[in-house]
Parts: sequence; C-alpha cells; structure tokens
Amino acid sequence: MDTGSYYEPIDDHRYKPTPHASGAWDPAEQHFSPLGGLVVHAIDRHLATRPHDGRSLQALSRISFDILGRLALDECEIQVEAIRPGRTIELIEAVALIADRPVVRARAWLLASGDTSAVAGGAPRELTPPDALDSWPLDSVWPGGYIASLDTRPVTPPQPGRTTAWVSTDLDLVAGEPVSPLASYVALVDTANGIAVRQPPSAWMFPNVDLTLHFHRRPRGRWVGLDTTVVFGPTGQGVTSTVLHDIDGPVGHAQQMLTVRPLRQDQQ
Repeated sequence: MDTGSYYEPIDDHRYKPTPHASGAWDPAEQHFSPLGGLVVHAIDRHLATRPHDGRSLQALSRISFDILGRLALDECEIQVEAIRPGRTIELIEAVALIADRPVVRARAWLLASGDTSAVAGGAPRELTPPDALDSWPLDSVWPGGYIASLDTRPVTPPQPGRTTAWVSTDLDLVAGEPVSPLASYVALVDTANGIAVRQPPSAWMFPNVDLTLHFHRRPRGRWVGLDTTVVFGPTGQGVTSTVLHDIDGPVGHAQQMLTVRPLRQDQQ
C-alpha cells in the first residue's frame, strides 16, 4: 500500500477508505475503529465552522456509536447537526452513510469546560508506559489492513477475556487534513474488542454492535491505553469493558455490546 492514511478526502463531507481501514472479520468491510475516529473528525470540522455566539468552551464528554449495518470498504459520507443546541451543554448527532444508506449513527454530548483541578480525583492508577514494553503482533490473531497497521504493546501477557495493552499507529486518519488528538484517539479505541478475545475468531464471531465512550478529561498523545475485560453471557450476548488511558493516566471508559455466535462452516 502506498497510502499513509486510513481515509482520503473527496470533498467536505465524503471520504474514501484506503486498504489500511479494512476489517478483521471481512477485508471487504471497514473496521469500525478508524470510522469512529472519522466521525469525530467530522464533528470537529462542523464545530469549527460555527460562530461562537458567546458559547463557553465545550469538551466532547460522551460519544455513543450505533453500528446499523455492514460497513463496506467504500466511499462514505458523514452528516452532522446539533439536535440540542446550548451554550454550556449541547448534543450533536452524526450519521455515516455508505451508498446513501445510514450505517453508523453517533450522538455526542459537549459539556462546558472549567477549572475543577482542586477537586479532581478518583481515577485508577497509571499504566506502565509503552516505551518500556515490547510489541505484540496482533495480526497473528486477526487479519485485515487495520490490524496490520497497529503497534500493540501489552502491559501484561494477554489472557482470554483480559488484556491491558497500548495501541498506536504511524498512519494519519485523513490524508492532508489536520486531525484533532481526540479524533486520532477515538480512531483506535474500538480495537479493545480484539485484544482480549475469549475464543478464537476463526471459530466464533463476537462483533460489537455499538461503542460508547465517556471521558473525564481530554486525551493527548499518540498512544491509546486499553485496560480491557471481555465477558460472554450464556445466551449469545457479551460485553467488552475498557478503562481508557493516555500517557498521562486514565481518561475515561468504553463499553461495547457483543453479539456472540459460532462461525458457520461456510464462514470458516
């Protein structure tokens, strides 16, 4: 591949995925992780075009993604609008479309920022920094261009259903466009469901149908820390729960709902 990004812009709202965005379950699909970051990038661009109108400085504090269908490795369009405008609290909705069909719907809460350093606390301990750790070839577990693009460094040896690891990439999210640290961070979070597999993906499917992130502060840096636990229930559902870190410590939490089922013979 001669591209150094996950997406190439077509116009202000449309993007073409590169092979680096290809999925782990099907190389003809997009992995959701970079698409989630692209949605945040589109929200950032939407907010940058608006007049401030006396609004307080706001921070994206929660974003939830619902994955509505197959994410074909094809041109996508992202539409953004404010559905609950406000000067201190605002709700933004973004919809990603492929072939004119909604495939992802996201809602983001923006909350007013202020100095609360005097009362800050309650987060878990920091992780061992990634520079002190060895890389783990995650593509030995998963196929796909997205997984192959990652530098993954476990903090402790990976276990079924329980792994803590750092993830990073040298690729840009969008070619030729400045991207916020938050969008680049979110573009790696969905990897969490792949670092602590309970069963081999060659025998079982457990894709997530959503992703919800809560932040208590804005992440920074190129590394995403994922302290992840995966639980499978007895009736076909599962949950991937992650404490999110950056190089300075915890930044929030992520949750993914899984649909768990054995792989059919014709899918193996």
